[in-house]
Amino acid sequence: MASQLQDFEIRREIYDSHNEEKLKFKASPGLTEELVKQISRDKNEPEWMLKKRLLGLKIFHEKQLPDWGPDLSELNLNEIVFYMRPDAKKNARSWDEVPEDIRKTYERLGIPEAEQKVLGGVGAQYESEVLYHNLRKDLEEKGVVFLDMDEAVQKYPDLVKEHFMTTCVPINLHKFSALHAAVWSGGTFIYVPKNVKVDFPLQAYFRMNAKKGGQFEHTLIIVDENAEVQYIEGCSSPIYTENSLHAGCVEIHVKKRARARYSSIENWSRNTYNLNTKRAVVHEDGVIEWVNGNNGSKCTMLYPASVLLGDRSKADFIGIAFAGHGQHQDTGSKVTHIGKDTSSTIISKSISKEGGITTYRGLINVKKGATNAKSNVQCDALMIDNKSQSNTIPYIDVEESTTSLAHEATVGKISEEQIFYLTSRGLNKEQATQMIVSGFIEPIVKELPLEYAVELNRLIQLEMEGSLG
Repeated sequence: MASQLQDFEIRREIYDSHNEEKLKFKASPGLTEELVKQISRDKNEPEWMLKKRLLGLKIFHEKQLPDWGPDLSELNLNEIVFYMRPDAKKNARSWDEVPEDIRKTYERLGIPEAEQKVLGGVGAQYESEVLYHNLRKDLEEKGVVFLDMDEAVQKYPDLVKEHFMTTCVPINLHKFSALHAAVWSGGTFIYVPKNVKVDFPLQAYFRMNAKKGGQFEHTLIIVDENAEVQYIEGCSSPIYTENSLHAGCVEIHVKKRARARYSSIENWSRNTYNLNTKRAVVHEDGVIEWVNGNNGSKCTMLYPASVLLGDRSKADFIGIAFAGHGQHQDTGSKVTHIGKDTSSTIISKSISKEGGITTYRGLINVKKGATNAKSNVQCDALMIDNKSQSNTIPYIDVEESTTSLAHEATVGKISEEQIFYLTSRGLNKEQATQMIVSGFIEPIVKELPLEYAVELNRLIQLEMEGSLG
């Protein structure tokens, strides 16, 4: 791993550069009923999906912004462009069919190369539409479905209708889930049939390019009985002075004895509000694993949630959040234990510097009847300087006396003694700091596929440059 880290180069401009806007359609800023209807018309959706969208719009207008957590007062939703269609073919099966400027963006991000080496399938979304989508033939032959979400509504309407924002993420969960229901566009649909194990990760990459843009991709994953899948999402956007909004939604249905691993590296630019919703429903003997890296955005509110519905179901979460100057990463995980003999583990790590704010906000809820539930929560925060902040806000609600629960939280700073020890061994201060940080994030990094472990390491190294003045 170490030698490959040294050979791998990530430059900030890979993420921050933007293309000239070339769009078939760009909505006026703000949200209207006519825009919601137009999105549905453009996608030739069935009536039931339009009804979901209009219900989302209604609930969005009724609900207030969250009055807890990070400050959202600078997010003016009337200035956001909620729907943009690139001037490009949808769902190309060859990168040669993707317009050159967009294709080069994904090449700089390393997506086509990763597809050739390690991935079972790739989807690439640009603004509001998926422009490239492909799945290995051998997985297709096993009955695996990996589609753009818009296409899935057309090809698998019954399966989508049953699972789309019903039992997993209800439309009325909060203001931004309702907004998402109204304006969602693109995203990923995965169905893994019974007894099929997908040995190669499937990946989607979501890229925002335009100023004041909004991206609202929907990810729906259904892992049938005794099946397995690994799915990776990457996200990025260029830097502007105007605010952008990301309010995607991830729904994962893990059936009996199935296993799903969802990994995500989110690297939105520092003018983006990342208000994302992710949730999994896990049935008997099923397993959900979350691996999350949050490195970008002006403000993030993200708490991947697991509903352990079935007996002996299990949820594991491991995440890292990094906040620098002007950033507030409000992240964590939520688990609801309903079945008997369920278990959950949450490991959350955060790094803050130059006045950045990191907050762990989590929930463990053990329902009455969820006998012999086990849960372990570990929160570790590392502050690089005296200006930064770290908060831990756990909420524990246990209704069952047989529960076994442990919670541990630590907050620390890089000490002068640590720096002195390492500099006395020949490192300079910056190298010493990076070594301490690399050791701190190692548990997260080792859970990621190699290419993404390298990317997360490099991103955090970039953020750490110049940390000691």
